[in-house]
Amino acid sequence: MIAGEVLLDAFLNANILFCVSYVCWFCLKSIMPWIGLREAHSTQLKLLNTVFLVVISAPLIALGFSALQRSGVGAGVSVNLSDMVVAHYLNGGFQMKASEFEGLVLARDTFMLNILSGAGLVAKVAIAAFALGFLIGLVRLFYSVFCLSRIVGSSYAWRRFGRIHIRLSDRTLVPFSTRGLFAYYVVLPSHMLGRSHELKVSLAHEFQHIRQGDLEWEILLEALKPVFFLNPAYHAWKRQVEDLREFNCDSAVLAKGRIAVRDYCDTLMSVCERTLRRDRAFVIAVPKVTLVTADRSAVRDGKLSSLEHRILSVLNSDSRRSQRFAFALMAVPLVVAVTFATLAIQRPGDWSQDRLMLSTVVNLERLDEINRLSTFGRVRN
Repeated sequence: MIAGEVLLDAFLNANILFCVSYVCWFCLKSIMPWIGLREAHSTQLKLLNTVFLVVISAPLIALGFSALQRSGVGAGVSVNLSDMVVAHYLNGGFQMKASEFEGLVLARDTFMLNILSGAGLVAKVAIAAFALGFLIGLVRLFYSVFCLSRIVGSSYAWRRFGRIHIRLSDRTLVPFSTRGLFAYYVVLPSHMLGRSHELKVSLAHEFQHIRQGDLEWEILLEALKPVFFLNPAYHAWKRQVEDLREFNCDSAVLAKGRIAVRDYCDTLMSVCERTLRRDRAFVIAVPKVTLVTADRSAVRDGKLSSLEHRILSVLNSDSRRSQRFAFALMAVPLVVAVTFATLAIQRPGDWSQDRLMLSTVVNLERLDEINRLSTFGRVRN
């Protein structure tokens, strides 16, 4: 395959895998309350991150499986979904005209060829939608980084601990952390110097984000956002990661016992109240992780806001522990399912015996149709 075809194939696979993975995650999450893992936010976050790594490693998984088959390991094993459907059809699994079925089987290949050649209305609409979405996402990302750099650049240096720079800002009302190539930055509102309990909570929270590697994950998710701008599963996945990241951070900070639960909750509510008055540049600025954000849409729709969820989670923090066995128990089937889906959605590498038989059936069907029309014409004459 040419380079453009390879990239398009990988892009389609990634979008399909995000949808499949999110459905698998949603099903797994629905049973967690029944097995006592409703508040196991650390375990849930690790599961999401693990599956995300599997999804973005899909091309390597497919290449590795192909290499194993070429070396003779599992040469007779076929997990390709298209091949399995073809075999099921040829065994009489369902009734359909062979030509129509072949069209469905080859729909993806036809779509890819139309995209690469720009032929057809559907292909042109798809190209225009992706180009527009990618351009909007890319412009938004660069503008966000620009806004964030302005906020950090206009702040004042206060303390430094190794690679971590603590800065004070008059432009933000919400504490947040971000990073550059070699240094981490924790930016605090200047007025917090006069509020010792809020300062303590904010520093502990942002330091915990840095320890957990949340900034690196946020940068990766934001960098890929323009590519998957049109995929709702990716956006839902990112929101899940953001929510679990905050729940996990709250739990880790309070587990150390240095901050009272009441002081922690009071700080969250106080800072959230100020976020309702924050400037637009701060809202847009990414990638960063903040202490708390105001969920206006939840208030408008009458749902529990992210702050309310966090407060309830903090109050139930005693039941939340790291569970390695539970993680392994759920990670193995989830990773296996996503890996199987990765291999199943790959395009068939060559013409199998079943595909040759399908092609033969289609040709016979077309020949029979030609003969029938020819006979009909001769009878009329």
